[in-house]
Amino acid sequence: MMDILGGNGAAPAADLIKDTTEAEFMADVVQASQEVPVIVDFWAPWCGPCKTLGPMLEDAVTAAKGAVKMVKVNVDQAQSIAGQLQIQSIPTVYAFYKGQPVDGFQGALPGSEIKAFVDRVIEAAGGESPGGQLDDAVEAAEEMLAEGAAVDAAQTFAAILGEDANHAAAYGGLVRAHIAMDELDKAEAILNGAPAEISTHPALEAAHAQLELARQAADAGPVAELTAAVEANPDDLQARFDLAQALHASGQVAEAVDQLLDLFRRDRDWNDGAAKAQLFTIFDALKPNDPVVLNGRRKLSSMIFA
Repeated sequence: MMDILGGNGAAPAADLIKDTTEAEFMADVVQASQEVPVIVDFWAPWCGPCKTLGPMLEDAVTAAKGAVKMVKVNVDQAQSIAGQLQIQSIPTVYAFYKGQPVDGFQGALPGSEIKAFVDRVIEAAGGESPGGQLDDAVEAAEEMLAEGAAVDAAQTFAAILGEDANHAAAYGGLVRAHIAMDELDKAEAILNGAPAEISTHPALEAAHAQLELARQAADAGPVAELTAAVEANPDDLQARFDLAQALHASGQVAEAVDQLLDLFRRDRDWNDGAAKAQLFTIFDALKPNDPVVLNGRRKLSSMIFA
C-alpha cells in the first residue's frame, strides 16, 4: 500500500475522517483529493442504513492507514451540494481523486464489499491493495475479453463464480462477456439474476450501463447524416444527442462525450437532463480511471460548479 504519510505509522483518525459543510466542501474534498483519494459519505440523521454503513466505512478507511480519507456530508445541511451531485437517495458514497469522482455506490453494502470498494479507490489512485487467486483469475479473464476471446472469458468468469457466487467482478465480467458476444437478452437475464448482496456493486452497475449502451447501439442512426444535421443547426439538441449515441455505437467514445458535454453546456435541463444522464451511463460503463471518464467528469464538474 502506498505511503501517503511519508512514514510507516498510521495517520490519526481525526486526520482521516471528518465532517464537512457546503462552505468547506471544495477544500475538504475537491482540493484535498489532489493529494489522496477522498471518500464522501452522504448521509442524514434520519437514515437508518446510514447508521450502519458510516461506521463500516470509517473502519475500512482507518484500516487503510492514510491511503484514503473520508468526509461525511449531512445532506440536510448541505442541500446545494447534494443537488449539484444529483444525490437522489441515501446513503450514497462517492470517491474523489484529483478533484473528480472516480467511483461510488448507493445503498448499504456488506463489509467485504466496502473493503473492496476502498481497495479499488486506492488502486485507482495508484496505490496497492491485496488480491487473491480469484482476483488473478478475473484479471486473466479480462485480458481474454479485451483480446476478443469472449467465449473463453465467459467460461473463466463462470468458473470463478463456481468458487464464489458473490464475486462481483466476475459476475459483471460474465455479463460483459455475453454483451461482447451480442447475446444481450442472456446478458440481461444474468444481470437480473444477480445475488442481492452484490446487485448494487459498481461492477454490476458498469455491466448494466454497458448493456444499456449496447441496446442503444442497435437503434443508432448514421454518423455522417447526424453530423451534417448538427453542423447545419448547432441548436438542434435532439440531433446532437442522437449523434452522440451514433458516435458511441461506432466506437468513438471520447467524441460522443464531447457532444454530450456541448449539449449540457447549451441546455443542461433539456429532455429532463438527458445529456447528464447519458454521460453518467457512459462513465459507469468504463473503468473509473479511464482518461475519457477522468476528462469528461472534470469538464462536467467544472460546468456544474461554475
